[in-house]
Amino acid sequence: MNRLTMLVSAEGTWMLENSVEFHAALGDPNPDYDATGFAVKNLGFIKFQILDNSIIEIDLHPRNVEIPALLAVQQQLVTSQVKLFRIRYFDLSWKSEIICSAELAVARLSELCAPKFALSAKDSFLVEPQDYLKLFESEQGPLQLMAQKWRMSFGHFDPSVISFAIKNDLLSRLIIVGVNPRGAEPIFRFIGDGHTNWLDDNYHLHAIGKQVADQPDKNYGQWVAQFYKSVASTGQPRYDYVTAAIQRPPGTFTTRYERLLLPWKTPSDEVLVTLSSRGLREGGSDSASVVEAESSLPRYSAMSS
Repeated sequence: MNRLTMLVSAEGTWMLENSVEFHAALGDPNPDYDATGFAVKNLGFIKFQILDNSIIEIDLHPRNVEIPALLAVQQQLVTSQVKLFRIRYFDLSWKSEIICSAELAVARLSELCAPKFALSAKDSFLVEPQDYLKLFESEQGPLQLMAQKWRMSFGHFDPSVISFAIKNDLLSRLIIVGVNPRGAEPIFRFIGDGHTNWLDDNYHLHAIGKQVADQPDKNYGQWVAQFYKSVASTGQPRYDYVTAAIQRPPGTFTTRYERLLLPWKTPSDEVLVTLSSRGLREGGSDSASVVEAESSLPRYSAMSS
């Protein structure tokens, strides 16, 4: 049986099992134990095996997996020609599942790893992956309209996308980001003025052409930039619920919102990723709040990107 075994570090770096790079990441040049199992269970590594080009096996400990590692594996899955997947994950004991499509495997990995991204004193951002296909089955709204436009356009961006957004009053809540496939950082191409509730009044104007990661709250900017890169590289939409505590004067802007990221092909190598978002409600309210940094986070508030 032909077997190729790779490992993905918590930082999203690929390396061969038992390679010098892996041992360096492990911090032990001559391990006399199951180094791969130790790295997966304790260090947030993901084991990725291809067997005879017919099945992919993935081993992980969901509670220890970081976003870069998860996105790296998901990207590999959606570009693979393999149709059969085995996910083995640790939850008090090792459990195993067989999945028969890349899309379902990607969704299942997101579901398994989602609890890791809960808000804490150290981590201010939470993402809860959703199935974007359910947008086509729900009542019509701004996210549903953009999803339908993307599907009808076969993912090709042209001037009709902007016209459609204007006609349906979607432009103010739209963000367009350009991603170059050669590894450059995502760049802002357009920011609707509906995002001034969490940015400085004129930021949506002077940020055009600048990196998404270089936002006033750089931790938040670097965090969201990962998702733009993932959507551009996989060519797959992404639908999430997001909770974030964004740092800006005079305090912390807290928000809970749903977002839809859509990848659009262009005549150049650049992929455009659009973001549409709207606030999530609790008790019929949909309001923003700014709180002092030492205060506890409100559970819900307004829209963001």
